[in-house]
Amino acid sequence: MSWLRALKDTARSGLTVERTRLEPLIALRAGAGLALVIAFGLTFLGPGSAASSAFGAFMAAVASFQRSWRPRPVLALASGLTLAVSTFIGYLVGSSDTLAFLALLALWTFASGMLWAAGPTAGVIASGNVAIMLVTVTLPTSVAQAAGHAAMIAAGGVVQALLIVLFPVRRWGAQRDALADALAAEADYARRLRHDPAAPFDPAPLMAARAAATVTRRQARSRPAELHGARGLAERLRPVLASLADPAVGAPAEGPARARVRELLGAAGSVLDAAAHAIRQGEPVRLPAPALAVLKSPDTPDLLDGAALRAARRLAALLDDVLETAEPGTGRTADPAESMLRPTLPGLVPLVAKAVREELRPGSPVLRHALRVTAVASAGYLLGHALPFGHAYWAPMAAVMVMRPDFSQTYARAVARFGGTLVGVAVATGIVQLAHPGMYLSGLLAVVSAFLMYVLMRTGYAVSQVFVSAYVVFLLGMGGVRWDQTVPDRVALTLVGGLLAMTGYALYPAWETPRLRTRLADWLAAAGRYAAAVLGQYADPAGARRADVREAVLAARDARVAWQEAAERAAGEPVRHRGISRSAADDVAEALAALGRGAMLLEAHFPDRDRAPVPGAAALAGALRTATEEGARAVRERRVPGWEAVRAVLDGPEGPDHPAPGALRSTAELLLESLEEVSAALAEKPAARL
Repeated sequence: MSWLRALKDTARSGLTVERTRLEPLIALRAGAGLALVIAFGLTFLGPGSAASSAFGAFMAAVASFQRSWRPRPVLALASGLTLAVSTFIGYLVGSSDTLAFLALLALWTFASGMLWAAGPTAGVIASGNVAIMLVTVTLPTSVAQAAGHAAMIAAGGVVQALLIVLFPVRRWGAQRDALADALAAEADYARRLRHDPAAPFDPAPLMAARAAATVTRRQARSRPAELHGARGLAERLRPVLASLADPAVGAPAEGPARARVRELLGAAGSVLDAAAHAIRQGEPVRLPAPALAVLKSPDTPDLLDGAALRAARRLAALLDDVLETAEPGTGRTADPAESMLRPTLPGLVPLVAKAVREELRPGSPVLRHALRVTAVASAGYLLGHALPFGHAYWAPMAAVMVMRPDFSQTYARAVARFGGTLVGVAVATGIVQLAHPGMYLSGLLAVVSAFLMYVLMRTGYAVSQVFVSAYVVFLLGMGGVRWDQTVPDRVALTLVGGLLAMTGYALYPAWETPRLRTRLADWLAAAGRYAAAVLGQYADPAGARRADVREAVLAARDARVAWQEAAERAAGEPVRHRGISRSAADDVAEALAALGRGAMLLEAHFPDRDRAPVPGAAALAGALRTATEEGARAVRERRVPGWEAVRAVLDGPEGPDHPAPGALRSTAELLLESLEEVSAALAEKPAARL
């Protein structure tokens, strides 16, 4: 992609307004918290302290809107307290020496950039702290005042956290939505399998449900019973649905048996939709009678046999369990040992430190982001002081807020921030010119602007920046600063900060395109380990650990998502790389998805613990694991992998089979076919390259 097209695409993306579900009650709670701290500050402490507390409450509320499964009060407290510490230290250093503050800014910015290793929520909160620190260190005039301002900032975060605790809005709503989305995705999958037995399934909803089900010990004791267990059932349903639909291991492609399979899949979709609705709304399950009649039909054994009949019976049993689990009740998960536990904040510190240490290596995208944002923030700070404007901190603040570890987000946010700032300051300036608001009316207008930002935050960065810009104009006006003293400076320095951010990424990029082969290789190795773990269950039914399969499938999903995210980012980069063509990459991804699907089909028919080992399964598992590891190495080295060892085991005299005639062998053939499709795609040499 050329630079011109990349710039056009990122600009369009940054200015796009998305249609999404709004959360007005949560926004109202956040706005009320901001109003409380501003009103208290103006009444008892003056506009300076009110502005400090407003920044703390504002950023604490923004943190609570981040896409995180950690309790919202914790996010609000963490944002408010860390911002208070940053502000106080910034004043102590910057009040006496500008160069010392520049060194502190560089250190703080580098640390915030490295915190992206801990996830986007930590990165966003840390970036916001650096940006707001640049503003708040200019407010106090003494150490005592700086301590007071820091205390007010922390108080703003505490107020937001208390309001979340005292006035919960749809408690457990995010977890309900995640679990309901997983069940709804399974329902959609069942319906698509009726017409396409090889239909793909995106595991993202299941991964989100797993993340949502990871709770703290306190949450585990109060979680509604219907949110505990249904996710595991959804995980077990997926291979059963695929096995029932696939002609290779299930019913024939045509005939009465196939018609019954389609009826069963349609009924499963209806049942899963009913369970998803019940969990989402916290209501009793309303099951459609026709679906239940199909699942309990007595003539199913007359139409299905073998693996298909076992899958149908297993499906009916799992759906019964889903319905029982989804029914709301008063029970609680009292034993945290039964739950997947999230570490406490103190327990998170060594994990974050380890993640950061792992990214302190040459070539790390996170390290490159940290160095890039540090250089840009420092240059913006110096340039802001050199330019004939006031409020020099706006240039580095804009740069820090728009910069992200990838190209598309950085450029899209830079355009969106400047466009939103223009509109926001224009509207706010017009209101100020017409109404000439005083201190209290300016505070009210700031609260209204913040409320609108909270409501519309999910619709796009440009929209949120419109109201953030208006919020800042009114907040500064609350302290008596005239609009003509701030608006021109803010617009000009926001443009400077955005241009610095874009230039910084262009000069020191972290392109995803050159790493696409590595992402594919990681996915190939993970998919091979998953398939080998599944085959290990057939090789040793009594001794194999089912947990090994679970760990392998989770690793394969992570690798698949990493590839998908990398491919999406690479598609928007202005980079041409002599690696793998776009069409070949798509073909390899399709083949690897089929490899995972083949392993999933085998997972649906695990032998009982008392069954004898399947001859040849152990040899095939070992050959598959070794071949995919070597194949991944070949992909990284730009070679075409070969699968002769797997074919030799499969065609040998001890080739695997299963008590259900041909089920294991036919699926193993599908695995080998998928691997050969990987090689065929990599052997292509089209002209257009990623």
